[in-house]
Amino acid sequence: MSFEELLISYRSTWNNRLLRDDSKTAEEILKDAIKNELLDENTHPRLRKRKEEKFYYAIKRISDSPISDTAKAKLIGYYLIMMEEC
Repeated sequence: MSFEELLISYRSTWNNRLLRDDSKTAEEILKDAIKNELLDENTHPRLRKRKEEKFYYAIKRISDSPISDTAKAKLIGYYLIMMEEC
């Protein structure tokens, strides 16, 4: 599964999330989006949740999504990689 397909799967787990940047590759966009999500960077600093909690919610959202089981496994695997990097 390519990063383009993985990014499409990631987008489909969210409502109204575009994640577009013509100067970046699909891998860079996906990596930045997951990192921002895990670090809760779109939330005010005093209200941010721990990355472990954000990881739990992301895995739950992916598991409940209508994407294929292969896409779910790949996406969860990429989240695990990003958890180690953050």
